[in-house]
Amino acid sequence: MPRVTAATGLRAAGPGLRDDGGVSSESDPRASTESGDTSASVGAEETSASDRSAVAAGDPAPGGGDGGPDPAGSGAATSTDADAAPTGGTPRPRPRIGPRPMQKPGRTETRMKDMLGALLILIPIALLLVGVTRSCTFAPAGPTIDPNAGPTVDAPARLGEYAKISTFPLRVPAVGWRANSTDRGEVVGGGTAVRVGFVTGEGRYLRLVQSDATEENLLRTEAGTDVPTGEGVTPAAGLNWVTYRSGSGEPFRVTAVPTPGSPTPTRLLITGSGNDDEFRTLAEATIRARPPPTGGGTN
Repeated sequence: MPRVTAATGLRAAGPGLRDDGGVSSESDPRASTESGDTSASVGAEETSASDRSAVAAGDPAPGGGDGGPDPAGSGAATSTDADAAPTGGTPRPRPRIGPRPMQKPGRTETRMKDMLGALLILIPIALLLVGVTRSCTFAPAGPTIDPNAGPTVDAPARLGEYAKISTFPLRVPAVGWRANSTDRGEVVGGGTAVRVGFVTGEGRYLRLVQSDATEENLLRTEAGTDVPTGEGVTPAAGLNWVTYRSGSGEPFRVTAVPTPGSPTPTRLLITGSGNDDEFRTLAEATIRARPPPTGGGTN
């Protein structure tokens, strides 16, 4: 009886032992269950790792179809978004959308652009200055220009055309200088003025004006402002020329020549940057000249 009790106690203590003290071949059901659970857990972990690798490579999740739920309930990621983190845990860079942001140009590039822009502005200015300086020279007595530069007009022919419609005689001075302009126009306050411009041999400028207007109106028209200030009388070609000077320093010399058959004299005015010798040369050539026949027309 005591033997049976011991055997029973052994069986109760461990089902793997036989009654005779040997080892039973019968397996313990609880051990089998625990072993099976461990194998299942390991298999699930291997399956989850395989699913994650497949998703990272771009393959659809097994059992999930096109983004469907995982029937095994393993919780593997099925999203194919470009922002999903790779297996290593480092986030992928988000692709840039839209235009690239503006960047400040480098110092070298900016300097080159500034230099090119400055050259494009300076070159035309330099060419203009070269052209001006070639046609002009410095003179203490006044501005001068190249005697051979600029337009040239046929003063005798032009004055002959004006004489056909003039009520006062016009003189054509044979001075030997190049004439560069002629015109005929009205005088402020009444009268007509005929003008001819000359470039002297030294490159200075003188203008001869012949008119039937009063001295005051003629001065106001030619000076462009109020009557210049009188400075005295300058004798030339046997006549007295009253000298006026404008605010800019330009002299105006005026005299009167009797008009045959008319009570109104012809007034002569000479102005410009020419010096005193050049003024006298033009005055003498004008007084010596014989006026062409006038047409007696209306001014």
